[in-house]
Amino acid sequence: MSTITPISPPAPAYEHVYLPGVSFATYEALVTEIEDRRRLRITYHHGEMEIMSPTQDHERAKKLIGRMIEVLTEELGIPLMSCGSTTFKDQLLDCGLEPDECYYVQHEAEVRGRTVKLRVDPPPDLVVEVDITTSVIDRFPIYAALGFPEIWQYVDGDIVVHLLQTKGQYAVAEQSLALPMVSIAKLVEHLARCHETDETTWIRAVRQWVSSGMK
Repeated sequence: MSTITPISPPAPAYEHVYLPGVSFATYEALVTEIEDRRRLRITYHHGEMEIMSPTQDHERAKKLIGRMIEVLTEELGIPLMSCGSTTFKDQLLDCGLEPDECYYVQHEAEVRGRTVKLRVDPPPDLVVEVDITTSVIDRFPIYAALGFPEIWQYVDGDIVVHLLQTKGQYAVAEQSLALPMVSIAKLVEHLARCHETDETTWIRAVRQWVSSGMK
């Protein structure tokens, strides 16, 4: 009699857990517990919690966009403070998340050399939000509640600029508030070329573009 060997299903591309009915205290405890162990993205909003482990494509996209921002500010002499994927949370607002990347630009001098605390300090001026995997929780209302003024959303190979409006919602804009001298369309063109060569050659081309006046 022949035996049939069971075939295990393929591992998912990323881990995704959605949990309703979670208290803010439980969310805070989990953030503290895993802080130094594993890079997970935890989103919390009014009792809903979502835990995701980013994919390689997600991490590569956020890293490349981050490198472009850093080259832009370096070449243009714009002060910058990077905060990476710092957890930003507020118990009174009952929400929290980690941006993919975030930066202080306009308010860099106010927070330079300090550990940022919301309600005391302004939130980062610029956020990079990479939307490759599907989330259950909409993160934009959380960013809005916490007062983040600008989001660069990477979706379908494009970068969409969202600016926070006075009514607490984001609106799509053609121009960045943090880096108004930059053509987002040209930035996307350079980003699309990242697969044509190695990253060192690619970022050198980006630097040359910036130093030559971004023409």
